[in-house]
Amino acid sequence: MNTKKMYRNHDFIYEATSKLEKLIDIPIQVDSNRDNYDALLTIRDMQFIVEIKAAVRTSNQGFILSQLEEMKYSSNRPIILIADYISKKSTQAFKERGINYIDVAGNAFIRHKDLAILVEGQKNTKKDKTNQSRAFQETGLKILFHLLDKPEHLQDSYRRIAEQAEVSIGSVSHVMTELEELNYLLKTNEKRILKNTGELLERWVIEYNAVLRPRIIRKKMRFIDPDQIKNWEFMNLNSRNGTILWGGEPGGAILTENLRPENFTIFSDLELAQIANKLRLVPSENGTVEILQKFWKNDTDNKTVAPALLIYADLMNSGFGRNTEIAKQIRKNELQHI
Repeated sequence: MNTKKMYRNHDFIYEATSKLEKLIDIPIQVDSNRDNYDALLTIRDMQFIVEIKAAVRTSNQGFILSQLEEMKYSSNRPIILIADYISKKSTQAFKERGINYIDVAGNAFIRHKDLAILVEGQKNTKKDKTNQSRAFQETGLKILFHLLDKPEHLQDSYRRIAEQAEVSIGSVSHVMTELEELNYLLKTNEKRILKNTGELLERWVIEYNAVLRPRIIRKKMRFIDPDQIKNWEFMNLNSRNGTILWGGEPGGAILTENLRPENFTIFSDLELAQIANKLRLVPSENGTVEILQKFWKNDTDNKTVAPALLIYADLMNSGFGRNTEIAKQIRKNELQHI
């Protein structure tokens, strides 16, 4: 999906490079009159293609890492990210992956040939704010999940949407109105149509990981027998009392047959003790099994896998190259209706 040129105010490019220039006492040139990318930055005769983002935080870090990795492979020049705000966790991830960056406070990590710059500890007065729109808060995210999950849901009555998303009819009405105002929804006399779906999907995934997902995390666990990791596909998930579904990496492995899971995400509406007994798990803060609360009504075609939208969101949020490749396969196949 193409998310470039989302931010109109690019002044922070000059603010960030000016701060860094003073800190390292090395001239930095910026040319923002470029059509194919956001800007071109030059340090010591080395040119960097600039990608700009307003804010980088844990919830959108996976998307940004994926975009920057794509740019690295398709360009013969090094890439540098310039952002208004970058969270501490994100700067650590960028350094580990060798991603160059500068923020408006002048904090920077740049490595290319014999150039090595590391500036840390500069205070950033910008706030790491999440979107306050109702459509991208907990209730709105549940409604949007229902609408994005299957295209036919978009034509349901407000009452039906409210029942399936387990929210109030008033909430559905408010979110629908807001989606129209944000240019994501068009209402005609005959039907409702989602617009700018690529951007809407990205915003949903980012805010799902920032707002909704942390609230549905229940427990970290581990398999009692290490051999279970090798044979996870043969586990019996059937239960009379509720549902157990694979999300994240195991879900992606089942959908694409092209991934070996290292971390296991499970969505369930069963009690934790029932899940642990069924799958032979024990609590562990460092466990590779994460139990999440199933927050939607049964409306899935697969008895063992969570909806593709949730699997895609987890894989993209991980920031791991292999996972994002699998996420793109799911986007192309299972989520082609968005």
